[in-house]
Amino acid sequence: MILRFTTALFILLFSCGVLNLHAQVLSQAPKTTTTTADDSSRVVEILPGVRKLELLKTDDSTSLQILAGNVKLKQGTTYFYCDSCVINNRTKIFEAFGKVHINDSDTAHVYSEYLRYFQDKRIAYLKGGVKLTDGKGVLTTPELEYDVNTKIGIYTKGGKVVNKKTILTSQEGYYYADLKDVYFKKDVDMKDPAYSIKTDSLLYNTETETARFITYTLIKDSSGRTVETNTGFYDLKRKKAEFGGNAKIVDGKTIMSAQSFAFDDSTGISQARGNVVIIDTVEKTTVIAGEVYRNNKLETMLATKKPLMIIRQNKDSIFITADTIFSARLSDLFVKKDTVVKDNLNIEPSNDSLVKNDSAKTVQAIDTVKKDAVINDNLNAKPLTDSLVKNDSLKILDPAHLVKKDTLKGTVIMDLNKKDTTGKKDSTNRYIEAYRNVRIFSDSLQAVGDSMFYSLKDSTFRLFFDPVVWSKENQITGDTIYLHTKNKKPERLKVINNSMMVNKLDPEVFNQVRSNRMDGYFIDGNIDSVRAKGEAQCIYFIQDNDSAYSSINQSQSDLMDIYFRDKELFKIVFRSQVSGTIWPIRQKRPSEMRLPSFRWLDSRRPKSKTEMFE
Repeated sequence: MILRFTTALFILLFSCGVLNLHAQVLSQAPKTTTTTADDSSRVVEILPGVRKLELLKTDDSTSLQILAGNVKLKQGTTYFYCDSCVINNRTKIFEAFGKVHINDSDTAHVYSEYLRYFQDKRIAYLKGGVKLTDGKGVLTTPELEYDVNTKIGIYTKGGKVVNKKTILTSQEGYYYADLKDVYFKKDVDMKDPAYSIKTDSLLYNTETETARFITYTLIKDSSGRTVETNTGFYDLKRKKAEFGGNAKIVDGKTIMSAQSFAFDDSTGISQARGNVVIIDTVEKTTVIAGEVYRNNKLETMLATKKPLMIIRQNKDSIFITADTIFSARLSDLFVKKDTVVKDNLNIEPSNDSLVKNDSAKTVQAIDTVKKDAVINDNLNAKPLTDSLVKNDSLKILDPAHLVKKDTLKGTVIMDLNKKDTTGKKDSTNRYIEAYRNVRIFSDSLQAVGDSMFYSLKDSTFRLFFDPVVWSKENQITGDTIYLHTKNKKPERLKVINNSMMVNKLDPEVFNQVRSNRMDGYFIDGNIDSVRAKGEAQCIYFIQDNDSAYSSINQSQSDLMDIYFRDKELFKIVFRSQVSGTIWPIRQKRPSEMRLPSFRWLDSRRPKSKTEMFE
């Protein structure tokens, strides 16, 4: 009886105790909570496959998880791989050792031998053979700070980025994995088969293969061209570039500077803007303009916005300005050398009475003056050579070694692509064209015209549409003027149709010569003599020993020579039958003595070098 009661009481007390314990457990159980996405993204999970896992409690608040062998961790979409790892649950920091690999959402992959990772900040510090790649370029560096949130890698102890054949190095850098941009700082050196770059700061995109410059940068390409710039970009894929900040380019013997440049190496076309200066050290020419276009493949140049070309020489440089200046290869003006080439500049106008009208034969000129009709010069002045008698004086671009005759009689074919015996390119295979408002200035000679053509082959300026040439107080006009130079100095002058020369003595006092054609000759760049041909007329003021005007010679002759002394008109010699009148100075007012079409155009004359820059 007693045994039964004891047993029943034990069962009752045990049941009550269990129920009470169950109630306590339930009362102490944690309440259900909602975990945010941000919290879950900060949690580091240990993935299956770890060979060894230990829990080490160092104090009441710190416990360490030690993992070894095939370690795999995950935080959000970022995966960590390593040989071994220690996780500090209190500081939320883990350290990884050996063959560390971070896979950041498949956007970036980072490799190293050591990793220190801050779970809350999601910042990784890597050391030992660090490598970062975004699938395009590969960064290697001794140490790297990588922000998983922003996907930005920072190195400060030197780094190298390799993208295909392009290699970039610097002391510091910022790698933007999302944007595939790398910002290089301090001692930046970029090498590529096509070019090399040295600068202090550079932004490079591994996907577009574009380099952007934000400070002084020195670029050298495979052709030897160097670029100095402060801003701009270089697109390796599309072979396009822009340089700013008063860039400077040295291309062979050519030096260029401008506020900005734009290049397309695939087409060979470039553009320069703002205070453009192009110096050719071989040809000794300088071009200054507001805007210049160049085509390196065709070797052409177009200068606009107040262009100025300076042809340098020792004592008397030539300044040329116009609305537009264009330069190209002379051979590009002609068809292939196996084809008959017509140079209409070689042929005088058909209405020139001094030229035979025979288009089937080589142009010949006849001298209408017989030998016995030539008047001897009593003052023993140097006789003029009749330039129209010589065939070569009528031919443009006619060096003897470049001209050959075709089977068609008299047809001239130009071999403008011919090289010299050393195999070098012919530097004279160029021409210059100037359009609208052409002005030419040198100390010894000035000229204006609507347009101009200059050939380096024969060193001749061709002025068209109301051209005017001045030499001291002498003015020459005509429909077309050819100015031949030698060693960059005036040598010969041809004036075709409506030729007129005016020599100013005093206000309203002008010596004048008018003819169909004129040929002038220079010595040391100064005018020496002029021959007037075809219906020549003159008004010449005769002076006595005291330089006082005594009479006026108004005459006509088919051929006359005008001589100069000290750059001033000295005398006129008539070489054929002459008719005219010598007027006493008292019978004529100087203002009355004017030949038809007389004009004194001093207002159009360039007065100084400074004026050419305006």
